[in-house]
Amino acid sequence: MSSEMNMTLKPIGKVRSSVATPILNANDADIELAGKMEAIREFHKGLQDAVSELVVFPEWEELLDGIEDFSHVMVLYWPHLIDPERRNLKKVHPMGRKDMPLKGIFATRSPARPNPVLVTVVPLVERSGNVLKVKGMDAVDGSLLLDIKPHLRSFHGEDNPVMAPWMEQLFRELDEP
Repeated sequence: MSSEMNMTLKPIGKVRSSVATPILNANDADIELAGKMEAIREFHKGLQDAVSELVVFPEWEELLDGIEDFSHVMVLYWPHLIDPERRNLKKVHPMGRKDMPLKGIFATRSPARPNPVLVTVVPLVERSGNVLKVKGMDAVDGSLLLDIKPHLRSFHGEDNPVMAPWMEQLFRELDEP
């Protein structure tokens, strides 16, 4: 067996959303916010009630049977607008904030990673055939769907996870009025 394995992922669908551009951009050395923190805060607040569609390709529709019995789904998706040349970042300032220390890419939620698989848990609003309507998803329109799973707190949720102090600060700042 070779020391380096190849892998092929096939998209199962696409995201339809009102998000046209990512809020974080990767450059050669770091990531940067696409706007001021106030704009990012408003962006996140606006997403809370925004409905996006997960459009599963017709050949995979029957794989959705029964998903409507769950209140939340875990969505794995590929941020298609990340330049492959920008996936070699090792460390970044969280959310592009230069006032925060550099952190290893795996310690952040940055999309600029070797394999930019993003994951989110969102409420499932409804299913109509091969389309799932979900609320609060921040994926850019056209992002490729890799997988959809029912969210099960017993499998995926820890009641009291510990976050790094800098991440807690970012969440507090996003929640400020």
